[in-house]
Amino acid sequence: MKSTQVRNINSIEAQTTNRGNGNVYHVKPACTSDLLKKCTASFVELEPGNTAYGYHYHETNEEIFYIISGSGTVETINGDVPIKTGDILSFPTGKGGAHVVKNTSATENLIYLDFGTKSEIDIAHLPKVNQIMVVSESTFGVFDDSKIDK
Repeated sequence: MKSTQVRNINSIEAQTTNRGNGNVYHVKPACTSDLLKKCTASFVELEPGNTAYGYHYHETNEEIFYIISGSGTVETINGDVPIKTGDILSFPTGKGGAHVVKNTSATENLIYLDFGTKSEIDIAHLPKVNQIMVVSESTFGVFDDSKIDK
């Protein structure tokens, strides 16, 4: 039987991603996938000038971000929107929910809590790099979108 889990952010090891072009971000998963099957939550920390995940949208998963500290912008289908501590960002599925968060500060890290629904399978589109990402409990793959029959 599953039971309530209490974790402290200071005891969670950060997973660091370096996208190869100097863009670095850190993710601390707030919950474990063996406990929660229908939602996710992670703390994301962006160093000055960096972005997380790249510009994308999901077909089945929705997301909500809460800005804990720092400032920056969120690029959306309607352009860049300034964000700051205390802001709540909501992203529906589909192209209208496309987004990427950027830390525009020269000195301060941007930290946010990323909540999301968790479908059995999700397809995320990365239109700026012409790729799609397929994610499930047992599968992960990134594919060239131009080579997929539509």
